Amino acid sequence: MIVSEFVSYRDRLVEACSQAIIGKKQEITLITVCYLCGGHILLEDVPGTGKTMLFRAFARACGGRFKRIQFTPDVMPSDVTGIHFYNMKTGDFEFRPGPIFADMVLADEINRATPRTQSSLLEAMAERQVSVDGETRQLSDTFMVAATQNPIESYGTFPLPEAQMDRFMMRLKLGYMHREEEIDIALRRDTKDIIDMIQPVVSAGETLKLRGMLDGIEMSEPVMGYLMDIIDKTRNDVRFNIGASPRGTIALVKAARAYAAFQNRTYVTPDDVKTLAPYVLTHRLYYRTAVDSAEAEALFLEMLNAIPVPTET
Repeated sequence: MIVSEFVSYRDRLVEACSQAIIGKKQEITLITVCYLCGGHILLEDVPGTGKTMLFRAFARACGGRFKRIQFTPDVMPSDVTGIHFYNMKTGDFEFRPGPIFADMVLADEINRATPRTQSSLLEAMAERQVSVDGETRQLSDTFMVAATQNPIESYGTFPLPEAQMDRFMMRLKLGYMHREEEIDIALRRDTKDIIDMIQPVVSAGETLKLRGMLDGIEMSEPVMGYLMDIIDKTRNDVRFNIGASPRGTIALVKAARAYAAFQNRTYVTPDDVKTLAPYVLTHRLYYRTAVDSAEAEALFLEMLNAIPVPTET
């Protein structure tokens, strides 16, 4: 296996996105991990931190079809999946595909959609297919959803159901920029023009090729044991009502392999697992007491740091 192919893939995407997004190389790398693993990502942060802009830049760098869905309470499931309509010219019913039929879909402010509309994404995210009026239609092999939501706003919003949250491979927060980075972005010309100038730097074929190579990244028994120690702890810790699902275990294994390959290694280390666990697992856990996302992350990190890390792999 030539892991330099993975490194080149990551570097090209990070460099392309950095034309529009300043100082978020680790976050771009994590989105790339999700994309390469065939996962979906939840971008959760306060308004104005660049969630939408980051994914638009990433989609441009990946090429393919990009669609944005601006969710509001009046958006219907058919607005997402598409409808059959009667074509008076042909005298027959035809299918008009919705924005879900794209390679990269930005579900903006997903928590403003009603539960019924949110659930219209569930089949697409889980199985890469959409059923409309009894017909099942396949989605792209590189189909990816990036959903955004504002965690501090509650008026006019609908919390994502547990099944929907579990479909996201990672939850990611961008945070505020450093002072110098914010000055730089404030003095730039129109960011839309910069994003429009980003050219595709990877192809769907390359993505699928590298995705097929991920199983070749070694996960040793001690590292896998450490990963399962984390999973088991979430299921047995008294602070959690519900621990990580088997889907969460699979997602963490895949993500750790991709992250290791991006570090130019053919094997996963405990540090890879420890680095990715908060992004992959915290949104899948349910706590005995009501906590916000910041408190949830703090509790998870406290638990994570108490688990012994294997010293040899």
